[in-house]
Amino acid sequence: MAKLEVFDPPMCCASGVCGPKVDKKLVHFSAALAWLRARGVEVQRYNPTQQYDAFAAQAAVVKAINERGTACLPLLLVEGVVVSAGVYPEKAELAALVGLGNAEDAPV
Repeated sequence: MAKLEVFDPPMCCASGVCGPKVDKKLVHFSAALAWLRARGVEVQRYNPTQQYDAFAAQAAVVKAINERGTACLPLLLVEGVVVSAGVYPEKAELAALVGLGNAEDAPV
């Protein structure tokens, strides 16, 4: 099964789903990642404020940040290849990016 790595912009916690004003996009994205994990996708998520070394160790991430700055974050890699930059994809798009079938009708 595919390996998905998510390199988030700096956030207060690992998922960004915390604090008094939670971004609903992050809630949906976190649920979609849990959905992928339940289907066997290896998902790793990194926050630069807590896991700087993961950012520095991935050449594609260093290149993207050097070229576009932090506007490229979140940066999603599948098997080490950049597949999305600057947005949190919806569940159906995530499913397609990792090679799963249509996720439109699947519950989160």
